Amino acid sequence: MLLAADVGNTKIAFGLFDGEELLERWTIRTDQTKTADEYGLLIRQLFEMRGTPSEAVHAAVMASVVPSVDRPVGAALAGICHAQVLVVGPDTPLGIRNLYDHPEEVGADRLANAVGGKALRGAPVIVVDFGTATTFDVVTPEGDYAGGIIMPGMEMAAQALFTLTAKLPRVAPKRPKRVLGKTTVSSIRSGLFWGFVSAVDGLVERLRAELGGDWPVVATGGYAPPIAAESRYIGHVEPDLTLHGLRIIWDRNQ
Repeated sequence: MLLAADVGNTKIAFGLFDGEELLERWTIRTDQTKTADEYGLLIRQLFEMRGTPSEAVHAAVMASVVPSVDRPVGAALAGICHAQVLVVGPDTPLGIRNLYDHPEEVGADRLANAVGGKALRGAPVIVVDFGTATTFDVVTPEGDYAGGIIMPGMEMAAQALFTLTAKLPRVAPKRPKRVLGKTTVSSIRSGLFWGFVSAVDGLVERLRAELGGDWPVVATGGYAPPIAAESRYIGHVEPDLTLHGLRIIWDRNQ
């Protein structure tokens, strides 16, 4: 079995694959203070909780946007699978061309999303990932990674309102009942949720106009389902798209 790890700024998602089938999915917080031993112990505990023997893992693949945890998480994965871990980077063969002006700048998770989006919906496709940051990644009709857009995520925007103002409270983002807020909390919640719905649809419109076509849109990430339910353009939600993209990249490197 293959263990895939998507290391984000806020959390680490693990996916256990048997061939193309995702058997298990776990999420832990990203902790830059943890050692390789601590990560290894935590991952093994997750296996034990599900009754899955960690000895069944024979390979691992990782994408990370947090360089400080690359070594401990990579070492923990290597200790579990007893093999070299494939760490996805700009030089990793992906099966698609990277047309970014500076290919080394593209996050490994965004590359995995492009690979997964193409495999899921074909090409062309636009992938929107609602993570700590909200990212748009574009795959051309020829199947190449063309680039994308980066904007703050909803949690980040909520935190900025709380941190950078004197009187606004911390508000958990969720869909409000109305657009018009009648309290400070409902006003913030409306701005966050409906603001992101409008931003996503507006950016998709601009991308489609610039690229020349009604390209399909796939969404992933924690806030994908509620945003997609209100979006005019998101046609499919795949919660585990990044993990599936990592699995495909691993397959292509064997």
